[in-house]
Amino acid sequence: MPYLTSPVLPPGTLSCVPQPVIPTGDGLALRPWRTEDAPAVHAAFQDPAIHQWHLRAAGSEDEVRGWITEWQRAWEQERTPQWAVAEEATDRLLGRVALREVVLDDGVAEVAYWTTAAARGRGVAPRATTALARWALDEIGFQRLELMHSVANEASCRVAEKTGFALEGVKRRALRHADGWHDMHLHARVHGDD
Repeated sequence: MPYLTSPVLPPGTLSCVPQPVIPTGDGLALRPWRTEDAPAVHAAFQDPAIHQWHLRAAGSEDEVRGWITEWQRAWEQERTPQWAVAEEATDRLLGRVALREVVLDDGVAEVAYWTTAAARGRGVAPRATTALARWALDEIGFQRLELMHSVANEASCRVAEKTGFALEGVKRRALRHADGWHDMHLHARVHGDD
């Protein structure tokens, strides 16, 4: 049975070209992950704030190298492309941004991020999220990006607001964290939003 609509983004939209470096225009760059990032990622995941809001723990640098291999393959698979967020001048790792749950046919993905403890309070998450959203919506042609966070995570709510992701509602008991089930705020930004 034929579909009545065409895919928003055809298969190969991402994987047919190398993963780009996306500059923020203000001193940061979103770049593909490298194996040598493993020690910095492992150190970041020792932070209690990462444990509070994320579902993974890093037991060793070897384990993190496995994650990085997954993150490198994610571009070709077009499901969860990931970028390291680094200072342009020094290449010091400050965090990560990603498109999760990519559905090319619908032109939809979820934005995810984390920052190192040293990067917090410097606008790293909003700057990286803004750059990724502009690239995904304006250059690639995604139609909708979602951003979800625990309703208790006020810092992530501020990032969503600063980056133009409108609050659409609450998904009740939507995600289980280490401390139990959390209601999640659902924010979204669509193509054409300011």
